[in-house]
Amino acid sequence: MPGIEGKVVAITGASSGIGAETALHLAGKGARLVLGARRRERLDEVVARITAQGGSAVGTTVDVTRREDLRHLTATALDRFGRLDVLVSNAGTMAVSPFDELRQDDWDAMVATHITGLLNGIAAALPVFRQQRSGHFVNVASTAAYVVKSPQAVYAATKTAVKVLTEGLRQESGPDLRVTLVSPGFTDTEGVGKGASPEVAAALSRQREEIAMPPSAVAAAIGYAIDQPEGVDVSEIVVRPTAQA
Repeated sequence: MPGIEGKVVAITGASSGIGAETALHLAGKGARLVLGARRRERLDEVVARITAQGGSAVGTTVDVTRREDLRHLTATALDRFGRLDVLVSNAGTMAVSPFDELRQDDWDAMVATHITGLLNGIAAALPVFRQQRSGHFVNVASTAAYVVKSPQAVYAATKTAVKVLTEGLRQESGPDLRVTLVSPGFTDTEGVGKGASPEVAAALSRQREEIAMPPSAVAAAIGYAIDQPEGVDVSEIVVRPTAQA
């Protein structure tokens, strides 16, 4: 199925930021959406916006660290629409801090969300894609996977893992599946600095106000990858503000 119209797209982390903007962007192009996030009220608001504009979307509570939640997400797509064409693994956390603060719970959360969560999504969607002999993984990483800046080492390490896992998946995907890595730079979302140490959060907030790009820019990049003709795989997209070094 070429293009975007009619495709069934599941998105994690869809209640705000890049995930919500991607859902709205794809719905406007005729995709049918299955949206997952932990914050059900916020998720329902996104679904309501899409349906009010004549789009098709359903929401389900998803914590990507839980295997059963990702299996439920893919099952919802099959039950509601009969197939799943794209899984956008977007859920993330940016609770960055210097090593000396020893915020191990935050380190664990980034590992669980970015690495385990990505693998849970792959495990849930890959059998569906294999059976269909079609499917597209879109994994959201970060420019932190290319340039490590203090105090983002743990965050950067997990996003580098996303990059590596995505490339490995692409090599194993065969001729029927597509795999895309989208790495955003500084983006204006509420998650910037959320949960970070106070000094780091303040610095990130200032930087967001100065240079951040809108999440719609990332949504458009994801849409571009999905919109390609059958047999064409956009393997990697890096999108960042022009002011970002």
